[in-house]
Amino acid sequence: MFIIKRTAEFDAWLFGLRDTMARIRLAKRLDKVQRGLLGGTKPVGEGVHGLREDFGPGWRMYYTQRGDVLVVMLGGGAKPPSRPTLRPRLPYLRLWNSGTLET
Repeated sequence: MFIIKRTAEFDAWLFGLRDTMARIRLAKRLDKVQRGLLGGTKPVGEGVHGLREDFGPGWRMYYTQRGDVLVVMLGGGAKPPSRPTLRPRLPYLRLWNSGTLET
């Protein structure tokens, strides 16, 4: 089981998707993650992993993990342009991993 902490930017991205079915499928994936079922993931660097969703353009949702209990959703996007969306989140990630940023 995981506790999911989503950033405001992640929620804005997820709830801003115009494709209703994609939004529902991604939300269901987060429900599975909360139950401990991570499924297909891939490391992308600096302790960040991507949850792979192989439908539509190939959705990705990015997270990091501290210990066994907390997953922080850092961002998401379609496969080709998604990695650049993480760069602005890396300072947040570094603060969070160092324990400077309270969860």
